[in-house]
Order: sequence, then structure tokens, then C-alpha cells
Amino acid sequence: MTDLLKTKIRHVPDFPKAGILFYDITTLLQDAEGFGAAVDCLAGPFRGKNIDLVVGIESRGFIFGAAVADRLGTGFTPVRKPGKLPSATINASYSLEYGKDTLEMHADAVRKGQRVLIVDDLLATGGTAKATLDLVTQLGGHVHALAFLIELVALNGRERLAGQTLHTVLKY
Repeated sequence: MTDLLKTKIRHVPDFPKAGILFYDITTLLQDAEGFGAAVDCLAGPFRGKNIDLVVGIESRGFIFGAAVADRLGTGFTPVRKPGKLPSATINASYSLEYGKDTLEMHADAVRKGQRVLIVDDLLATGGTAKATLDLVTQLGGHVHALAFLIELVALNGRERLAGQTLHTVLKY
């Protein structure tokens, strides 16, 4: 299955800057068979695991997270960039190569004790995933696992998520 998925992802050299090879998932999303297979691969390990809520990270984590939530029969909640959510929020900041960024979620998005699956399209350095993990635990949720379509292994994102259960479908 992973070979099929890899054929559906476009490789774009020198984007967003010289020396970077970008894995463009828009071609996968356009393909019904590929998109369905990707969602199945993300959701499969968590069927029957009593997941209460899927949390998706802006923005492509919304696409996969909502579809995974549907497959698992759970609710979905988004984690957004600041200023995008209309009600009371909590936030977590994380480091970038040159500075910081922040993510937010509604203060009532996760109930204490809920079993949460965090979903995103990409695990790179782990900054956004760690900030999301912090938000969920701040609200009293139990992070069962984090699931990613793609992991860029050389960037060592797993290190920021040490002690967590991680599921990645494709590794580059």
C-alpha cells in the first residue's frame, strides 16, 4: 500500500527554497483511490481502540483528521493558528528555525479523560505536533497516539515526541 501512496505524491525540487525536496500531497488528495487508501492507513491501527476524539493540526491535518474521525466514528476538533477560533482558546508556542509560532484550540475542545488521536499530514521537526500534544494534555485529554501520513526521518521529529505512540504511513 505504501508503494501505491508514494506514486500518488508529487515531488517538487527546490520548493519552497533551493535544496528542499517538497512532497506535494495535493496530487494524492485528487486521486480517490489514493486519498481513501491514505485515510485507511492512518485510521486502521486505531480501529477498536476507543478513540473519543481526533484532533487535526492546521491545515492539512484538517483534511486527514476529519476523514480519520469519520472512519473511527468519533468527533473532530481543529488546532489553528492564532486568531482563527471564535470562542475562548488556550495556546501553546513552539520554536521555529528563526523564532516562534503559536497554535490555539478552543478551551472546551477536549474533555478531561478523553482518548485523543492527533493527526497531521507531516512529521518534520515535531514542533507543531508537540504544541498540539501540550494543548490536549493541558485540557486533561489523554493522547493515545499521533498519526502522520509522512515522516521526514532526517529531521528527527520523533525526538520531540519521545514517550508517545507514533504511527507514520510513509517515511522519507
